[in-house]
Amino acid sequence: MAINTYELTWDLDVFFEGGSSSRDFTDHLEKLKEQLAEFAAAVEDWEIPVSSSDETLVKLLEKFQAVSQNLRQAGAFVSCLQAQDTNDTRANELRGMVTTLSSSLSTILTNFDEKLLNIQEGIWNELLEQNALKPLNFVLNERRKKAAEKLPKDQEALINALSIDGYHGWGEMYDTIVSQVKIPFEENGEKVELSVGQAANKFSSSDREVRKRIFAEWEKAWDKQADLLAGTLNHLSGFRLSVYKQRGWDQILKEALDYNRMKQETLDVMWKVIADNKQPFANYLKRKADLLGVEKLSWADLDAPVGELGTSYSYQQGAEFILNHFEDFGDELTQFTKKAFEDRWIEAEDRAGKRPGGFCTSFPVSGQSRIFMTYSGTPSNVSTLAHELGHAFHSFALKDTHPLNRGYAMNVAETASTFAEMIVSDAAVSNAKSDDEKLVLLEDKIQRSVAFFMNIHARFLFETRFYEERKKGMVSKKRLNELMEEAQKEAYVDSLEEYHPLFWGSKLHFFITGVPFYNFPYTFGYLFSLGIYAQAVKEGKGYEQKYMAMLEDTGSMTVEDLAMKHLGVDLTKREFWEEGVKLCIKDVEEFMEMTNK
Repeated sequence: MAINTYELTWDLDVFFEGGSSSRDFTDHLEKLKEQLAEFAAAVEDWEIPVSSSDETLVKLLEKFQAVSQNLRQAGAFVSCLQAQDTNDTRANELRGMVTTLSSSLSTILTNFDEKLLNIQEGIWNELLEQNALKPLNFVLNERRKKAAEKLPKDQEALINALSIDGYHGWGEMYDTIVSQVKIPFEENGEKVELSVGQAANKFSSSDREVRKRIFAEWEKAWDKQADLLAGTLNHLSGFRLSVYKQRGWDQILKEALDYNRMKQETLDVMWKVIADNKQPFANYLKRKADLLGVEKLSWADLDAPVGELGTSYSYQQGAEFILNHFEDFGDELTQFTKKAFEDRWIEAEDRAGKRPGGFCTSFPVSGQSRIFMTYSGTPSNVSTLAHELGHAFHSFALKDTHPLNRGYAMNVAETASTFAEMIVSDAAVSNAKSDDEKLVLLEDKIQRSVAFFMNIHARFLFETRFYEERKKGMVSKKRLNELMEEAQKEAYVDSLEEYHPLFWGSKLHFFITGVPFYNFPYTFGYLFSLGIYAQAVKEGKGYEQKYMAMLEDTGSMTVEDLAMKHLGVDLTKREFWEEGVKLCIKDVEEFMEMTNK
């Protein structure tokens, strides 16, 4: 029996009491406006240093740090409000305010970066020798490099101003459209309207009729909104491409690779290794179809279980399972996770009106995180919960680093989350009480490999091809469907009978404005974490401190340097990626052997 009963809803009042009507939050935004004005004035008044003894840069960075942390706090709060209730119109208004403030900061930083760029090279190198700036060498040099690749500050400021309504506005439009999507479904003789998040959970049903019915309604619901969604995606991507053109950026992946601090060669070799090793996963999909009694799987069958566990995990059981197995890895992770459950950092309730999907967001001013998901008791839900706790632990591991060195990219962010997920999924398979239970849990684990190697690959193929076509003009709804289905057929090596051509509309990631190509970093994180996990298994509990040291470096070096320093591997070569994929193929081989019976 648990000492603590963990609640399914999070506590946001600890940050700003009163939700979207919070006076504290209104005050926070007002204070933020003042801070931005002060920072803007300080940057404007800053004269380019002519001596390495100039300490103004240190003071400006202190102001930048305070503003960015307060803005991140505000953005995280609004994200949580919007996610917990898609009908909270006031939260949508607050999102607009935060976006405006964020755009103001971008404009100030454009001016700041141009001044950094104009510092004479010798003086710049001497400035970086100051004790206060030494730890920030990587991020400051990175800012200078990026500034050199952008337009003059007045033009960049105009882009930032126009992006509020012309770019981020389209991202917000997607949220508005999704809040209107309801999936009609008949359950136990009663007709209900499910939110997108609730409907998505039905794809894990063991009843194929349920999956087929929900998929049919799912497709209809998204098709009703497809014209609006197509317009939204076209305008969002069109804005992005126009900016790239003005800056002289020919490669559509340039921004994404720079953001992820990653070389094109690394990305290319990763996908090449995956493409060369897809047959075992195609064989698994065929075997799964046999087990489900169908000729070929449909898209609706991908998350279907191959057996029954008999019972589902209550939220309490899921939490305790995670804690028990985190304990095998290390004390810091365990104590941190216990605090997250006890202090209500997690919103997991299965109810109408919630946004689909899951995420983790950090509140840097408070030194806390919040996790969002819809928990319905499946093994996959337990894995998702562990995944998001991994994200939160990553932020915790960075607590002693300089705040400006905490800006880690998405690909390494997905490393920590996937690592935590592996601890739990491996433990679940190892602790299975019977062969039937082991098979279900092993298959749940393999589903994740299929997601990263096939589903994410399809997203990447679709998005790169869509952007190339978008350069020539608007891409119709019909063509978007075709591009998506072609990408899915290629990524799944034509293993399915029915695909999801409207996936481009139902997947939030294509409409996120903060980060372009919100896909390949997931696969990178998955395979990168496999290398780390193999090391952790070998070294046992003593590995936790090395792991945290690696996480501390994620905001201040390229991924290639990170891998070389902490794992001793070259990410631009096939060997590392092949080792990771082989580990996943071993799971498939075990599954195939178990199901030969």
